[in-house]
Amino acid sequence: MIHAMIDSGATNNFIDREYAQTKQADALSRKPEYAAGRKETFESQLLQPENFATLTVGNTKSTAVGPTPFTPGPLCAQEIRTSQQADAWAQDQIRQGLRFPFSLKDGLLCYRNHVYIPPGPGREKAVYLCHDSKPAGHFGLFKTMHLILRDFWWPKIRKDVEKYVNTCPVCQRSKTRREKPSGLLHPLPTPSRPWEIISADFITDLPPSLGFTTILVVVDLFTKLAHFIPCDGLPTAKETADLFLQHVFRLHGLPKSLVTDRGSQFTSRFWKALQKLLGIDSRLSSAHNPQTDGQTERTNATLEQYLRCYVNYQQDNWASLLPLSEFAYNNGVQASTKETPFFANYGFHPRFFPSVIETSEVPAAEDWLQELTAVQQLLLQQLDQAKEDYKRHADSHRQPGPKIKVGDRVLLSTRFLPSHRPCRKLDARFIGPYPVVAQLNPVTFKLQLLRSMRIHPVFHRSLPLPADGVRPHADRP
Repeated sequence: MIHAMIDSGATNNFIDREYAQTKQADALSRKPEYAAGRKETFESQLLQPENFATLTVGNTKSTAVGPTPFTPGPLCAQEIRTSQQADAWAQDQIRQGLRFPFSLKDGLLCYRNHVYIPPGPGREKAVYLCHDSKPAGHFGLFKTMHLILRDFWWPKIRKDVEKYVNTCPVCQRSKTRREKPSGLLHPLPTPSRPWEIISADFITDLPPSLGFTTILVVVDLFTKLAHFIPCDGLPTAKETADLFLQHVFRLHGLPKSLVTDRGSQFTSRFWKALQKLLGIDSRLSSAHNPQTDGQTERTNATLEQYLRCYVNYQQDNWASLLPLSEFAYNNGVQASTKETPFFANYGFHPRFFPSVIETSEVPAAEDWLQELTAVQQLLLQQLDQAKEDYKRHADSHRQPGPKIKVGDRVLLSTRFLPSHRPCRKLDARFIGPYPVVAQLNPVTFKLQLLRSMRIHPVFHRSLPLPADGVRPHADRP
């Protein structure tokens, strides 16, 4: 019926006459393909009978869109018949008398009414027809097998179809991965003393309060002691260095390592030169992996929770609450160390209300030092145990993923990359492939990207996808 409508111009003439009589526009009369002198659309061209290849198999009929510049060509009954005549295995079955489940229909050898396709290009065309073609839909193994077994069969067909689907370049680039993210947790090393390894991050876009709109959060990874420093906007690298001098260095000295995200303050040439001059090891997080700086991210959440509880309705008094919030945070017991940051750092608990029972005992300096040393030794054990527990819990929601090594080709997830296409929902899920040029740690890789991309080339293991087994693919214009 569709072909008859397209072959004859009766439908278009009828609509033109109706529109001329009524002089009123409606949904049908405004359809672009009915406009006078307009060329046929791409969709209407696909409906032409010459673009269809029909294959009759037993009592079923399969129809597929015909060849395009990116297809291996149509699959017809005559081609299969010719290949069967040249196939020794098929001829042996025919000579043996075609006992069940084999039969001969229309000159084609069938297995349970499914046409047998000999080795060769016919099998690739059959899989393409049931997987790559537009009526097939690029579905997964289950649906592709169900579709191909309606008409075709050959020995070890599932293995061939599974290999074809798993190496399909269009599927690799276009489908969202429905599995646990790759890359097991790789914790940072445990510090050996207070303020040896610290982390820093900014809380930005806060409402103005006493002239401040940003908070610099600095945390010691050993004692968990934190400092909350208000800032007037997002500071530059030089201003950040001044803040560290005023609020961290004067109290605790130089750290050995500094863990931060990839903010412009911490990636600038000035900051890198300063850290190199001071002998501080910079540990920047990999792209879009905030777990690297998870300690400060968790402290940020605790600080924001505190401010939500005590800030006024206008939210313009949070800056005046920072000293109390810092005291409250440092006076609270940490789940990882089982001690408060104050006690882990100084060896005593500060007072914030009068004691119920007055005591006048003052321990000797030697006893106090021994007690503080014992506390910090216990902290090391508690931190190591906390990291093991956290890693075990985190790894239950992850998987190691296929092994990636230097020199491999990988596809890169576009989850965090900017899209230049009209709709991000219809954009590719992966791009590439790109070669791996370095492995910085068990879960961080450096890729050789195009210069035009202008992004940091280091990524967590959850973002690249091995592409060595993916078939070559010519991108459509």
